[in-house]
Amino acid sequence: MEEQAAIVELDVREDLKLKNDPFHKIMNAVKGLKEGEALLLHAPFKPIPLLKVMAKKGYDHHLEQIEPKHWQVTFYKRAGEVQ
Repeated sequence: MEEQAAIVELDVREDLKLKNDPFHKIMNAVKGLKEGEALLLHAPFKPIPLLKVMAKKGYDHHLEQIEPKHWQVTFYKRAGEVQ
């Protein structure tokens, strides 16, 4: 039986509302991901610069706009990616 990827959820909408840069919080969450885990990020806008950073780190993403100021991005390790 195949195991479903565990999801680690992080919501940075409040950080951004308070003008706190959530980049380090996001990178710490990524570092803490275990094999097979994915990061589900909630943001108030489409985080294009972050998508590029994560792609360089070997992550693909699924992006979905929930509401005008609520985007969900799921980052998951690219299959066969070697560190």
